[in-house]
Amino acid sequence: MMKENTISLKYCLYARKSSESDERQAMSIDSQIKEMTAIAVRDGIEIVDIKRESHSAKNSGTRPLLLEMLYELTIGKYNAILTWAPDRLSRNAGDLGSLVDLMDKGKLAHIKTSSQSFSNNPNEKFLLMILCSQAKLENDNRGLNVKRGIRAKCEMGWRPAPAPVGYLNYSHLGTKKVMLDKEIAPLIKEMFVMLANGGFSGRDIKEWLDKDDRIKKHTQRNIPLSMVYRMLNNPFYYGEFEYPAGSDKWYKGSHEPIISKELFKEVQKKLDQYTHNKSKTKWGSKTFDLKSVFKCAYCGASVIGEEKFKLLKSGKKNRHVYYHCSKKIDPNCPEPYINEIDLRDKFIHFIEFIEKRKSEFITISSEVKTKTKKYKAFRDQVLLEQDVSIVERPLKFSEYFKHVIQSGGEEEKQELLKCIQQPLYIHNGDIFANPLI
Repeated sequence: MMKENTISLKYCLYARKSSESDERQAMSIDSQIKEMTAIAVRDGIEIVDIKRESHSAKNSGTRPLLLEMLYELTIGKYNAILTWAPDRLSRNAGDLGSLVDLMDKGKLAHIKTSSQSFSNNPNEKFLLMILCSQAKLENDNRGLNVKRGIRAKCEMGWRPAPAPVGYLNYSHLGTKKVMLDKEIAPLIKEMFVMLANGGFSGRDIKEWLDKDDRIKKHTQRNIPLSMVYRMLNNPFYYGEFEYPAGSDKWYKGSHEPIISKELFKEVQKKLDQYTHNKSKTKWGSKTFDLKSVFKCAYCGASVIGEEKFKLLKSGKKNRHVYYHCSKKIDPNCPEPYINEIDLRDKFIHFIEFIEKRKSEFITISSEVKTKTKKYKAFRDQVLLEQDVSIVERPLKFSEYFKHVIQSGGEEEKQELLKCIQQPLYIHNGDIFANPLI
């Protein structure tokens, strides 16, 4: 008799489908649940929980519901998984390793799919690893083919991205191209001329654009000031583009330019002059202590800070800081906001949690080690007459971390945060690092 039949199996039904092109033909989440529920009824399988996830499985540690399921397996909420196919669970080595590790530890006794079963024995674990590795191989090969196609398209002079304001996307013989928007292109050229020769500022140009219904008809809104400056800095308008952004790989576009390269250079000179006349810090920029630490667990985009002010009866304003997904990857990302105070407290508890498990997640720099020793000496001096037992024990990193996050200066906080070696993910106000912390 097989081992999984000697213990009581409690299953979590996990259904996943992403919106990426390679999974458009995959069975929908509702269909997966319907089919697997029917199998559960047929085979007398007990389903304890159902998890539905719309997320890519290409990268490890980024699916919040998978992380949740792996954690609940470790605490014994259930000990088996029911899913449509192995590639619903993993298309990457990291998540596959987490599943196999749970099997080795006896936390995951069985995985049931529509056509196969995998229990904690060498042959079935090996087969599971082969099937998931095959899904990873397909992903990797598909990624190479996509990159090759993108590179070929760039070399043909067509940027693989949505057309900027002033151009329209169209398709010709299977290739996506751009053409001039005859109605908007003259306005774009006038923007550059106004700044280069007319002495207008970016804000003047924005106000001028806000009064023109043609722009609003195209964008469905008034163009924000930040977008005005992005447009004035976009070399696409004179016929060149960089792809990917920041790669320093430049291509000559096959699209019709709106302005000359000389006019573009003149605008850049004026913008540089404007910048030098201002403070080194951009006007309106804000300091958010945790802005570069977290990513959204739902879509993978950066988590950014935002301040809001509440007017009090006294006439004073209370400043509140919130962190949220930047939505640069998924504009409809449902990840909720989290207050900075709550996030800071959870961050402190998270560091205490992983420190207890001797995680390799933290690498303490020599500068931080030096400052930690100085803080311990200060703490010992203050507490010497109050609690000798505290003085005798070594200072934990989490104690120093809490001190800096709660009352340290900006430079001290940024230096400390560099000790965090892996990205952290936020989901529903909770912090994740990897499935098995």
